[in-house]
Amino acid sequence: MIRFLHTADWQIGKPFGGYEPDRRGELKAERFRAVERIAALAASRACDAVLVAGDAFDDNQITDRELNRTLDAMAGFQGPWILLPGNHDAALGVSVWTRLRQRATAAAAIRVADRPEPILLKDGEAAVLPAPLTRRHEGADLTAWFDGAQTPSAAIRIGLAHGSVANRLPEKAESGNPIADDRADRARLDYLALGDWHGFVEIAPRTFYSGTPEPDRYPANRPGHVALVEIDAPGAAPRVERVETGRFDWRRLELRVDGGIEAVGEALGGLPRPGDTLLDLVLAGSLSLRERVRLDEALAHWAARLFDLRVDERELFDAPDEEDLDRIDIGGFVRAAVETLRAKAADPADPERKAAALALRLAYAEHRRLGQEGA
Repeated sequence: MIRFLHTADWQIGKPFGGYEPDRRGELKAERFRAVERIAALAASRACDAVLVAGDAFDDNQITDRELNRTLDAMAGFQGPWILLPGNHDAALGVSVWTRLRQRATAAAAIRVADRPEPILLKDGEAAVLPAPLTRRHEGADLTAWFDGAQTPSAAIRIGLAHGSVANRLPEKAESGNPIADDRADRARLDYLALGDWHGFVEIAPRTFYSGTPEPDRYPANRPGHVALVEIDAPGAAPRVERVETGRFDWRRLELRVDGGIEAVGEALGGLPRPGDTLLDLVLAGSLSLRERVRLDEALAHWAARLFDLRVDERELFDAPDEEDLDRIDIGGFVRAAVETLRAKAADPADPERKAAALALRLAYAEHRRLGQEGA
Protein backbone atom coordinates (compact mmCIF):
# COMPACT_ATOMS: atom_id res chain seq x y z
CA MET A 1 0.00 0.00 0.00
CA ILE A 2 1.13 3.54 -0.73
CA ARG A 3 -0.17 6.77 0.81
CA PHE A 4 0.71 10.13 -0.69
CA LEU A 5 -0.43 13.70 -0.96
CA HIS A 6 -1.31 15.09 -4.37
CA THR A 7 -1.08 18.87 -4.64
CA ALA A 8 -0.44 21.42 -7.38
CA ASP A 9 -0.53 25.09 -8.34
CA TRP A 10 1.15 26.60 -5.30
CA GLN A 11 2.22 29.51 -7.52
CA ILE A 12 4.79 30.81 -5.08
CA GLY A 13 5.64 34.38 -6.03
CA LYS A 14 2.23 35.28 -7.45
CA PRO A 15 2.28 39.11 -7.41
CA PHE A 16 -1.39 39.93 -6.60
CA GLY A 17 -0.84 43.24 -8.33
CA GLY A 18 -4.45 44.40 -8.09
CA TYR A 19 -4.32 44.75 -4.30
CA GLU A 20 -2.97 47.33 -1.90
CA PRO A 21 0.59 46.67 -0.64
CA ASP A 22 -0.41 45.41 2.82
CA ARG A 23 -2.98 42.97 1.45
CA ARG A 24 -0.65 41.95 -1.36
CA GLY A 25 2.08 41.07 1.10
CA GLU A 26 -0.27 39.00 3.24
CA LEU A 27 -1.66 37.10 0.24
CA LYS A 28 1.86 36.32 -0.99
CA ALA A 29 3.00 35.19 2.46
CA GLU A 30 0.04 32.81 2.76
CA ARG A 31 1.42 30.77 -0.16
CA PHE A 32 4.36 29.76 2.03
CA ARG A 33 2.09 28.97 4.98
CA ALA A 34 0.04 26.71 2.71
CA VAL A 35 3.20 24.72 1.91
CA GLU A 36 3.93 24.50 5.64
CA ARG A 37 0.43 23.08 6.18
CA ILE A 38 0.99 20.54 3.41
CA ALA A 39 4.29 19.44 4.95
CA ALA A 40 2.69 19.10 8.39
CA LEU A 41 -0.21 17.10 6.94
CA ALA A 42 2.12 14.75 5.07
CA ALA A 43 4.13 14.14 8.24
CA SER A 44 1.10 13.64 10.50
CA ARG A 45 -0.54 11.20 8.09
CA ALA A 46 2.69 9.25 7.54
CA CYS A 47 2.70 9.80 3.80
CA ASP A 48 5.20 8.02 1.60
CA ALA A 49 5.58 11.06 -0.69
CA VAL A 50 4.16 14.41 -1.75
CA LEU A 51 3.51 14.78 -5.48
CA VAL A 52 3.35 18.35 -6.80
CA ALA A 53 1.67 18.37 -10.22
CA GLY A 54 3.17 21.55 -11.64
CA ASP A 55 3.22 25.30 -11.06
CA ALA A 56 4.81 25.16 -7.64
CA PHE A 57 6.18 28.57 -8.67
CA ASP A 58 4.39 31.39 -10.44
CA ASP A 59 7.27 31.84 -12.87
CA ASN A 60 10.94 31.10 -13.35
CA GLN A 61 11.96 34.57 -12.16
CA ILE A 62 11.05 34.24 -8.48
CA THR A 63 13.59 35.72 -6.10
CA ASP A 64 16.18 33.74 -4.16
CA ARG A 65 14.38 34.75 -0.96
CA GLU A 66 11.12 33.24 -2.22
CA LEU A 67 12.90 30.07 -3.25
CA ASN A 68 14.60 29.73 0.13
CA ARG A 69 11.33 30.40 1.98
CA THR A 70 9.70 27.62 -0.04
CA LEU A 71 12.41 25.16 0.93
CA ASP A 72 12.05 26.18 4.58
CA ALA A 73 8.29 25.61 4.36
CA MET A 74 8.84 22.13 2.91
CA ALA A 75 11.23 21.11 5.69
CA GLY A 76 8.37 19.90 7.90
CA PHE A 77 8.13 16.74 5.80
CA GLN A 78 11.31 14.81 5.18
CA GLY A 79 10.14 13.64 1.80
CA PRO A 80 10.31 12.50 -0.79
CA TRP A 81 8.85 15.50 -2.57
CA ILE A 82 8.38 15.00 -6.31
CA LEU A 83 7.96 18.33 -8.11
CA LEU A 84 6.82 18.51 -11.73
CA PRO A 85 7.58 21.55 -13.91
CA GLY A 86 4.33 23.11 -15.13
CA ASN A 87 3.47 25.85 -17.59
CA HIS A 88 4.33 28.69 -15.17
CA ASP A 89 7.63 27.10 -14.12
CA ALA A 90 8.61 25.09 -17.20
CA ALA A 91 11.92 23.20 -17.18
CA LEU A 92 13.93 25.57 -19.37
CA GLY A 93 17.69 25.35 -19.76
CA VAL A 94 18.04 27.82 -16.90
CA SER A 95 15.03 27.87 -14.62
CA VAL A 96 13.83 27.88 -11.04
CA TRP A 97 14.59 24.15 -11.04
CA THR A 98 18.29 24.58 -11.77
CA ARG A 99 18.44 27.08 -8.92
CA LEU A 100 16.46 24.83 -6.59
CA ARG A 101 18.89 21.96 -7.11
CA GLN A 102 21.70 24.23 -5.96
CA ARG A 103 19.88 25.11 -2.72
CA ALA A 104 18.09 21.90 -1.79
CA THR A 105 19.56 20.14 1.22
CA ALA A 106 19.15 16.74 2.81
CA ALA A 107 16.58 18.25 5.20
CA ALA A 108 13.88 17.30 2.71
CA ALA A 109 14.41 14.79 -0.09
CA ILE A 110 13.41 16.73 -3.20
CA ARG A 111 13.20 15.20 -6.65
CA VAL A 112 12.63 17.44 -9.68
CA ALA A 113 10.63 15.40 -12.18
CA ASP A 114 11.95 17.19 -15.26
CA ARG A 115 12.49 14.08 -17.39
CA PRO A 116 9.91 11.68 -18.84
CA GLU A 117 11.18 8.63 -17.01
CA PRO A 118 9.79 6.55 -14.11
CA ILE A 119 10.59 7.55 -10.54
CA LEU A 120 10.41 4.61 -8.13
CA LEU A 121 9.05 4.94 -4.59
CA LYS A 122 9.19 2.53 -1.64
CA ASP A 123 11.84 0.31 -3.20
CA GLY A 124 9.87 -0.11 -6.38
CA GLU A 125 6.43 -0.71 -4.83
CA ALA A 126 5.19 2.34 -6.74
CA ALA A 127 6.32 4.13 -9.88
CA VAL A 128 5.59 7.78 -10.73
CA LEU A 129 5.41 8.59 -14.44
CA PRO A 130 5.97 12.34 -14.93
CA ALA A 131 5.11 14.49 -17.96
CA PRO A 132 7.19 17.65 -17.40
CA LEU A 133 6.64 20.78 -19.45
CA THR A 134 9.72 22.25 -21.07
CA ARG A 135 7.84 25.27 -22.39
CA ARG A 136 4.67 27.10 -21.42
CA HIS A 137 2.40 25.61 -24.10
CA GLU A 138 2.58 22.22 -25.78
CA GLY A 139 0.37 21.10 -28.63
CA ALA A 140 1.10 17.41 -28.07
CA ASP A 141 -0.10 15.23 -25.23
CA LEU A 142 3.05 14.72 -23.16
CA THR A 143 1.41 11.91 -21.18
CA ALA A 144 1.36 9.63 -24.23
CA TRP A 145 4.63 8.00 -23.18
CA PHE A 146 2.92 6.60 -20.08
CA ASP A 147 1.19 3.94 -22.22
CA GLY A 148 4.37 2.05 -23.02
CA ALA A 149 6.37 2.92 -19.90
CA GLN A 150 8.02 -0.11 -18.30
CA THR A 151 7.69 -0.37 -14.52
CA PRO A 152 8.16 -3.25 -12.06
CA SER A 153 5.37 -5.80 -12.50
CA ALA A 154 4.12 -5.38 -8.92
CA ALA A 155 4.42 -1.57 -8.88
CA ILE A 156 1.50 0.78 -8.42
CA ARG A 157 1.50 3.13 -11.44
CA ILE A 158 0.93 6.84 -10.79
CA GLY A 159 0.87 9.47 -13.53
CA LEU A 160 1.91 13.06 -12.82
CA ALA A 161 0.99 15.77 -15.33
CA HIS A 162 -0.03 19.40 -15.80
CA GLY A 163 -2.57 20.47 -18.39
CA SER A 164 -6.16 20.28 -19.60
CA VAL A 165 -8.04 16.99 -19.82
CA ALA A 166 -9.64 16.89 -23.26
CA ASN A 167 -13.43 17.26 -23.44
CA ARG A 168 -13.84 17.50 -19.66
CA LEU A 169 -12.96 21.08 -18.69
CA PRO A 170 -14.53 24.36 -19.86
CA GLU A 171 -13.35 25.37 -23.32
CA LYS A 172 -11.37 28.33 -21.95
CA ALA A 173 -9.26 25.90 -19.91
CA GLU A 174 -8.31 23.77 -22.91
CA SER A 175 -6.07 26.17 -24.81
CA GLY A 176 -2.91 24.10 -24.47
CA ASN A 177 -1.09 21.18 -22.86
CA PRO A 178 -3.77 18.58 -23.70
CA ILE A 179 -4.21 15.32 -21.76
CA ALA A 180 -6.34 12.46 -23.07
CA ASP A 181 -9.38 11.83 -20.89
CA ASP A 182 -8.77 8.06 -21.03
CA ARG A 183 -5.06 8.23 -20.24
CA ALA A 184 -5.48 6.34 -16.96
CA ASP A 185 -7.03 3.42 -18.84
CA ARG A 186 -4.59 3.47 -21.74
CA ALA A 187 -1.52 3.60 -19.50
CA ARG A 188 -2.86 1.20 -16.84
CA LEU A 189 -2.56 3.92 -14.22
CA ASP A 190 -3.85 3.39 -10.72
CA TYR A 191 -4.01 7.17 -10.28
CA LEU A 192 -3.35 10.21 -12.48
CA ALA A 193 -2.37 13.30 -10.44
CA LEU A 194 -3.02 16.52 -12.34
CA GLY A 195 -2.38 20.21 -11.98
CA ASP A 196 -3.46 23.38 -13.84
CA TRP A 197 -7.19 23.46 -12.95
CA HIS A 198 -7.38 25.29 -9.61
CA GLY A 199 -10.32 23.36 -8.16
CA PHE A 200 -10.57 19.86 -6.67
CA VAL A 201 -12.34 17.46 -9.02
CA GLU A 202 -12.30 13.86 -10.22
CA ILE A 203 -12.31 14.71 -13.90
CA ALA A 204 -12.18 11.15 -15.28
CA PRO A 205 -11.80 7.64 -13.82
CA ARG A 206 -8.84 7.58 -11.37
CA THR A 207 -7.94 11.05 -12.67
CA PHE A 208 -7.95 13.96 -10.24
CA TYR A 209 -7.11 17.62 -10.10
CA SER A 210 -6.16 18.54 -6.54
CA GLY A 211 -6.61 22.26 -7.18
CA THR A 212 -4.55 24.98 -5.57
CA PRO A 213 -4.02 24.54 -1.82
CA GLU A 214 -4.62 28.26 -1.20
CA PRO A 215 -7.30 30.04 -3.26
CA ASP A 216 -6.24 33.02 -5.34
CA ARG A 217 -9.37 34.09 -7.27
CA TYR A 218 -13.18 34.04 -7.11
CA PRO A 219 -14.05 30.58 -8.44
CA ALA A 220 -16.82 28.14 -7.65
CA ASN A 221 -14.74 24.99 -8.20
CA ARG A 222 -13.63 24.06 -4.66
CA PRO A 223 -10.07 25.42 -4.40
CA GLY A 224 -8.08 25.29 -1.16
CA HIS A 225 -7.50 21.54 -0.83
CA VAL A 226 -5.06 18.70 -1.37
CA ALA A 227 -5.81 15.07 -2.16
CA LEU A 228 -4.75 12.40 0.32
CA VAL A 229 -4.50 9.20 -1.72
CA GLU A 230 -4.18 5.58 -0.62
CA ILE A 231 -3.79 2.67 -3.04
CA ASP A 232 -3.57 -0.88 -1.69
CA ALA A 233 -2.13 -2.63 -4.75
CA PRO A 234 -1.90 -2.43 -8.53
CA GLY A 235 -5.42 -2.43 -9.95
CA ALA A 236 -7.06 -1.48 -6.64
CA ALA A 237 -9.36 1.52 -6.62
CA PRO A 238 -7.68 4.56 -5.03
CA ARG A 239 -9.15 5.99 -1.85
CA VAL A 240 -9.08 9.77 -2.21
CA GLU A 241 -9.77 12.17 0.65
CA ARG A 242 -10.20 15.87 -0.05
CA VAL A 243 -8.39 17.71 2.78
CA GLU A 244 -8.88 21.44 3.32
CA THR A 245 -5.67 23.48 3.44
CA GLY A 246 -6.73 27.02 2.45
CA ARG A 247 -7.02 30.03 4.72
CA PHE A 248 -8.55 32.80 2.63
CA ASP A 249 -12.17 32.59 1.51
CA TRP A 250 -12.62 34.13 -1.95
CA ARG A 251 -16.33 34.61 -2.65
CA ARG A 252 -18.43 36.05 -5.44
CA LEU A 253 -21.89 37.07 -4.28
CA GLU A 254 -24.73 38.36 -6.46
CA LEU A 255 -27.55 40.18 -4.68
CA ARG A 256 -30.67 41.91 -5.90
CA VAL A 257 -31.73 44.93 -3.84
CA ASP A 258 -35.03 46.43 -4.87
CA GLY A 259 -36.35 49.00 -2.45
CA GLY A 260 -34.23 48.00 0.54
CA ILE A 261 -30.79 46.79 1.55
CA GLU A 262 -31.75 44.11 4.07
CA ALA A 263 -30.39 41.36 1.78
CA VAL A 264 -26.91 42.89 1.99
CA GLY A 265 -26.83 42.82 5.78
CA GLU A 266 -28.19 39.29 5.93
CA ALA A 267 -25.73 37.90 3.38
CA LEU A 268 -22.61 39.61 4.71
CA GLY A 269 -23.62 38.98 8.29
CA GLY A 270 -23.62 35.27 7.52
CA LEU A 271 -19.99 35.14 6.41
CA PRO A 272 -18.15 32.78 8.79
CA ARG A 273 -14.75 34.52 8.74
CA PRO A 274 -15.05 38.12 7.52
CA GLY A 275 -11.44 38.99 8.29
CA ASP A 276 -10.22 36.23 5.96
CA THR A 277 -12.81 36.84 3.24
CA LEU A 278 -12.20 38.50 -0.12
CA LEU A 279 -15.64 39.36 -1.45
CA ASP A 280 -16.60 40.25 -5.01
CA LEU A 281 -20.09 41.69 -4.47
CA VAL A 282 -22.37 42.23 -7.47
CA LEU A 283 -25.44 44.38 -6.77
CA ALA A 284 -28.47 44.83 -9.00
CA GLY A 285 -31.81 46.58 -8.61
CA SER A 286 -33.00 50.08 -7.74
CA LEU A 287 -32.96 52.04 -4.51
CA SER A 288 -34.32 55.31 -3.24
CA LEU A 289 -31.74 57.88 -2.21
CA ARG A 290 -32.50 57.15 1.43
CA GLU A 291 -31.68 53.46 0.93
CA ARG A 292 -28.69 54.26 -1.25
CA VAL A 293 -27.16 56.34 1.55
CA ARG A 294 -27.79 53.46 3.93
CA LEU A 295 -26.14 51.10 1.46
CA ASP A 296 -23.03 53.27 1.22
CA GLU A 297 -22.78 53.34 5.00
CA ALA A 298 -23.20 49.55 5.21
CA LEU A 299 -20.57 48.93 2.54
CA ALA A 300 -18.12 51.23 4.34
CA HIS A 301 -18.70 49.21 7.51
CA TRP A 302 -18.05 45.89 5.73
CA ALA A 303 -15.06 47.21 3.83
CA ALA A 304 -13.41 47.76 7.21
CA ARG A 305 -14.30 44.23 8.40
CA LEU A 306 -13.52 42.13 5.34
CA PHE A 307 -10.03 41.35 4.14
CA ASP A 308 -11.03 42.86 0.80
CA LEU A 309 -14.30 44.08 -0.73
CA ARG A 310 -14.94 44.72 -4.42
CA VAL A 311 -18.37 46.05 -5.41
CA ASP A 312 -19.87 45.94 -8.91
CA GLU A 313 -22.76 48.43 -9.09
CA ARG A 314 -23.23 48.55 -12.85
CA GLU A 315 -26.74 47.10 -12.56
CA LEU A 316 -27.71 49.12 -9.49
CA PHE A 317 -29.84 52.19 -10.20
CA ASP A 318 -30.81 55.17 -8.12
CA ALA A 319 -34.58 55.66 -8.13
CA PRO A 320 -35.37 58.85 -6.20
CA ASP A 321 -38.97 58.94 -5.02
CA GLU A 322 -41.13 61.92 -4.12
CA GLU A 323 -39.99 61.87 -0.51
CA ASP A 324 -36.34 62.03 -1.63
CA LEU A 325 -37.02 64.93 -3.97
CA ASP A 326 -39.06 66.84 -1.44
CA ARG A 327 -36.22 66.58 1.04
CA ILE A 328 -33.71 67.80 -1.51
CA ASP A 329 -35.97 70.74 -2.39
CA ILE A 330 -36.02 71.80 1.24
CA GLY A 331 -32.29 72.26 0.86
CA GLY A 332 -32.91 74.89 -1.84
CA PHE A 333 -32.61 73.00 -5.10
CA VAL A 334 -34.66 74.01 -8.09
CA ARG A 335 -37.22 71.28 -8.78
CA ALA A 336 -36.69 71.33 -12.55
CA ALA A 337 -32.96 70.72 -12.17
CA VAL A 338 -33.60 67.88 -9.74
CA GLU A 339 -36.08 66.28 -12.13
CA THR A 340 -33.50 66.49 -14.93
CA LEU A 341 -30.93 64.72 -12.79
CA ARG A 342 -33.53 62.14 -11.83
CA ALA A 343 -34.29 61.35 -15.48
CA LYS A 344 -30.62 61.01 -16.34
CA ALA A 345 -29.94 58.74 -13.36
CA ALA A 346 -32.76 56.43 -14.42
CA ASP A 347 -31.59 56.08 -18.04
CA PRO A 348 -28.98 53.29 -18.54
CA ALA A 349 -28.15 54.70 -21.98
CA ASP A 350 -27.39 58.21 -20.73
CA PRO A 351 -23.60 58.71 -20.61
CA GLU A 352 -24.09 61.06 -17.66
CA ARG A 353 -26.14 58.56 -15.64
CA LYS A 354 -23.48 57.90 -13.00
CA ALA A 355 -22.69 61.58 -12.59
CA ALA A 356 -26.38 62.45 -12.23
CA ALA A 357 -26.93 59.70 -9.67
CA LEU A 358 -23.91 60.85 -7.70
CA ALA A 359 -25.15 64.46 -7.76
CA LEU A 360 -28.51 63.39 -6.38
CA ARG A 361 -26.91 61.31 -3.64
CA LEU A 362 -24.60 64.15 -2.67
CA ALA A 363 -27.51 66.54 -2.54
CA TYR A 364 -29.49 64.19 -0.37
CA ALA A 365 -26.50 63.48 1.89
CA GLU A 366 -25.84 67.23 2.29
CA HIS A 367 -29.44 67.89 3.23
CA ARG A 368 -29.25 64.99 5.70
CA ARG A 369 -26.09 66.41 7.23
CA LEU A 370 -27.56 69.88 7.58
CA GLY A 371 -30.68 68.41 9.14
CA GLN A 372 -28.61 66.50 11.69
CA GLU A 373 -26.57 69.60 12.54
CA GLY A 374 -29.75 71.62 12.95
CA ALA A 375 -31.12 69.04 15.33
